[in-house]
Amino acid sequence: MLDLILYQPEIPPNTGNIIRLCANTGTRLHLIHPLGFLLTGKDLKRAGLDYGSLVEISEHSSFDDFLSTTRSKRIIAFSTAGKKPYNEIKFEQGDALLFGPETRGLPQAVLSAAYCNEVARVPMKKNSRSLNLSNAVSVVVYEAMRQCGFPGLI
Repeated sequence: MLDLILYQPEIPPNTGNIIRLCANTGTRLHLIHPLGFLLTGKDLKRAGLDYGSLVEISEHSSFDDFLSTTRSKRIIAFSTAGKKPYNEIKFEQGDALLFGPETRGLPQAVLSAAYCNEVARVPMKKNSRSLNLSNAVSVVVYEAMRQCGFPGLI
């Protein structure tokens, strides 16, 4: 099983779409506070439909709280500043995939911390700013699942 970490997500429909993705892939979701919305908000519920009850969602007051309570094999961060494309990562069961907030990405302190085993990127055209968070997460989760043999999926 994979862990997906959203560091201070800001846009409820993105998180709702990611909840739906997690429900359909068996991926655990970790939300690092502060969030830019309420988990009970209608925009989040609309995007996530009724999938929230099918996902193991953990909330953490800070990234340090996540680190102290979760035991992932590796933490792989994703950033437009990553040197290696996501498809060159050799994903394993138990990996944690870390994505930053929509408007600013992961802070440099997180990207350069010892707990980040790798920093990868989703390739884009030169001078492109970023992909939509839920789209980038989907691309990476499915590549990780593919490499692991789509465990638990039909």
